[in-house]
Amino acid sequence: MKRLVAIILAAGEGTRMKSSLPKVLHTLCGKPLISWVYESLKNLNPEKVYIVIGKNHDEMLALFSRNEKIVFVKQSKPLGSGDAVRECEKYLKNYTGDCLILCGDVPLLSTDTLQRLVSTHRKGHNTLTLLTTRVDNPYGYGRICRSLDNDILKIVEENEANRWEKSINEINSGIYCCIPRTLFPVARKLSSDNKKGEYYLTDCVELLRTRGEKIGSFFLENSEEVLGINNRKELAEMEKIVRNKILDNLMLVGVTIVDPEHTYIDADVSISQDTTILPGTIIKGATKIGSNCRIGPQTYIENCVIGNSVEIRASFVYGTEVENETKIGPFAHIRPGSSLGQKVRIGNFTEVKKSRIGTGTKVSHLSYIGDSVLGKEINVGAGVITCNYDGVAKHRTVIGDKVFVGSNVNLIAPVRVGKKAVIGAGSTITKNVPAQSLAIARSREIIKRKYQLGKQLTVHKVAYAPKLQRRSEEKCK
Repeated sequence: MKRLVAIILAAGEGTRMKSSLPKVLHTLCGKPLISWVYESLKNLNPEKVYIVIGKNHDEMLALFSRNEKIVFVKQSKPLGSGDAVRECEKYLKNYTGDCLILCGDVPLLSTDTLQRLVSTHRKGHNTLTLLTTRVDNPYGYGRICRSLDNDILKIVEENEANRWEKSINEINSGIYCCIPRTLFPVARKLSSDNKKGEYYLTDCVELLRTRGEKIGSFFLENSEEVLGINNRKELAEMEKIVRNKILDNLMLVGVTIVDPEHTYIDADVSISQDTTILPGTIIKGATKIGSNCRIGPQTYIENCVIGNSVEIRASFVYGTEVENETKIGPFAHIRPGSSLGQKVRIGNFTEVKKSRIGTGTKVSHLSYIGDSVLGKEINVGAGVITCNYDGVAKHRTVIGDKVFVGSNVNLIAPVRVGKKAVIGAGSTITKNVPAQSLAIARSREIIKRKYQLGKQLTVHKVAYAPKLQRRSEEKCK
């Protein structure tokens, strides 16, 4: 089997993106542009991938930090594609195999196209093989100039092309397969005597030809595959193309997308059949959603694992595991590090943060559950707050199975509530509550009869006992 390595050109600073972030790190449907290129390339199993980076590319180093096949090559000054390739010579000058040269901003390039390019290169015994295509508007691309015998003579860049050359619609994709030990001696002779003052890799074509080397090409029918991205407008246009493909694939495997125009799903999301996605829904990251779910409308989900028959309405859910038959929303906020068991109910205007909630537990409305562990079949009333932060550290609340927590209760963590306990509405709990106990922690009610502002009147204190409280209310009447 013949050997293969690859070079990815990724040193561009993204000046046309108007961004401090390198262009190839801008995301497309949840993945950086260069990740799309690498995903297509890695299926060819290259021995090494040399990524040419510029200055201040720490994010790139972090992205591929655990990949042993990646070698980063520093281009200290942005002197063009030819200079970028020359920087790799110290690694490949004695390499005997083939080398793919790719651009880091061409996300739609497929593995199949790369495989066919390599096959064409090897079958033709070429020194250099170009991936070319035709476009209706070739502005900005290098033009392929051919002889009457259809041999490639040279590539002319937009800035250097004359009127006749600009009329050519066969363009250079910027993607090549080459024999590196033959290419590098020619690349060293490149000149920067052009309008941009750069070393064009494309000039190697003419230099190799004059040396009698064989230049070939693979023509790609689908020009969309080699579309590059230079600015945010083009990124948005590419996002729409890729998003539509993602939605089409999901619908073909049995997912209902009610309104594809207003549904946004990242590339790494997986959804099982018979799940329905309603309009205004955004699903991002490595989210996995089971079957028979109903998601949306107006829902945001990121990096979650969601079981079967789950319903999430008009809510935000991040980094959470949600088990079967659980219902969330509307207007709930589930924050990272949470897990919801089977048949859990998280209702409107409820927030859950870094908490585990057991099977059958209901937190139906207007509550905050933070840094907590809730058991099974608990009823949490409206307005319940776990007070988890004391200004210095976060503390845990633990509630046992089948506890009833009345409305408007404050649980001052750290605190534990035993199984089957009952906490009276309006209580502020500061101590542990034993199992099967009733806890009531309210201040004494005070009634001032015939009250008028500014006058001192008789005060009647009401005891906690329900009978005394009812008698007091009757006297007030």
